[in-house]
Amino acid sequence: MKISSMSAEERVRHLTEAPIPGLILELSLPTVISMLVTSLYNMVDTAFVGQLNTQSTAAVGISYSAMALLQAVSFFFGHGSGNYISRKLGAREYDNAERMASTGFFSAVFCGCVLAVLGVVFITPISRLLGSTDTILPYTVQYLRWIFVGAPFIMGSFVLNNQLRFQGSASLAMVGIALGAVLNVALDPLFIFALDLGVAGAALATVISQFVSFAALLVLTQKRAAIPIKWSRFTPKARYFGAIFNGGVPSLCRQGMGSIATVVLNFSAGAFGGVDADAAIAAMSVVGRITMFAGSALIGFGQGFQPVCGTNFGAGKNTRVREAFYFCLKLGGATIGVLSLLGIAFAPQIIALFRNDPKVVEIGTVALRAQILTMLLAIWIILTNMMLQTIGYAGQASLVAASRQGLFFIPAVFILPQFFGLFGVQIAQSVADVFSFLLALPLALRVLNAFRTDAEPAQTR
Repeated sequence: MKISSMSAEERVRHLTEAPIPGLILELSLPTVISMLVTSLYNMVDTAFVGQLNTQSTAAVGISYSAMALLQAVSFFFGHGSGNYISRKLGAREYDNAERMASTGFFSAVFCGCVLAVLGVVFITPISRLLGSTDTILPYTVQYLRWIFVGAPFIMGSFVLNNQLRFQGSASLAMVGIALGAVLNVALDPLFIFALDLGVAGAALATVISQFVSFAALLVLTQKRAAIPIKWSRFTPKARYFGAIFNGGVPSLCRQGMGSIATVVLNFSAGAFGGVDADAAIAAMSVVGRITMFAGSALIGFGQGFQPVCGTNFGAGKNTRVREAFYFCLKLGGATIGVLSLLGIAFAPQIIALFRNDPKVVEIGTVALRAQILTMLLAIWIILTNMMLQTIGYAGQASLVAASRQGLFFIPAVFILPQFFGLFGVQIAQSVADVFSFLLALPLALRVLNAFRTDAEPAQTR
């Protein structure tokens, strides 16, 4: 029987008794596809917009900082509620799981409405704050305005996607996300070129696609999920918001720091790019899209691991959490190893697919190869973050989450260019990855060593 057709009790038994390798593959493959498809939203925009001009390409990259912020808040609610749901399913506390699902969803949509209004009203100062130069600013405003209009649906779809995953319904989440991505690919050339809307057309295509994903995920949740969304189950109480905060802060740190890091990177690339400032910003934006695509596979493995981790931890089966962690580590390592070899060999050609400007290709090739060299370290960092977050170690999870693109990256992107110029900008992420790995290594090992034996179920601890 497919897990999406199981009752809540059947799902718990499946997640806590099925062999780990098959279970991880069953849950990871749909989440990997979902993450790759999600990253396609930005990659498709970048590829089509790259046919317009360098400024439009840079504008999409700059706008990603705002989109990353929307994702950060979405994951705060989605992962915060989802982690709680998976643990309560493992402990057979179904009423609490249902209340959390509705509370997390409606809270995210309300927050999205607020951000939409603020974003549209302050669109120009926000665009400058994100790193737009005078020549890039008009394109950023055109693109970003539509993104903010769609904020409630973007955030709602991310929350539904994550809640479905944490219930073990990764295939349903994949269907909803994939539907929007296919539509985005079809609408981009229509709006950008056929209707001559330019960079604004790319944003409009993205928003329409995200709305379709939102609607599809909502229908799937109501009809096929173990825990549907109901307004009557919306419970705005301190204990639920506290649980969302505890489980969601690491994601907020990870995604929020990513947004801040992109802003800092845009400013640094512009400052040290000299006469090629726009090309430097465009190149680093393209590299960000490419590494995000590869990193999506890692995050997908991690997200497939999370429902197994949360449900088994809630049931006291810690040895299965340990086994799942190491299996994901091997699976992710093999996948990224292959992608890394291809990325290093064909870096110039890959950059040129997005913007065939000689200067953009030259700057982007160096940065892409540098980041690929340390991507294997990111597997341990991501899995450590997700394990700590899922079992409720919010402080340690937040520290790891903030390290890769915050604690270490932001100082690196400020300090290294002072000594190495633009090359310092290009290698900043790689340097941050090394230090983040050294931080995450002992934190994960401490927990994994403690998980050599099982414990009592969560409700009796």
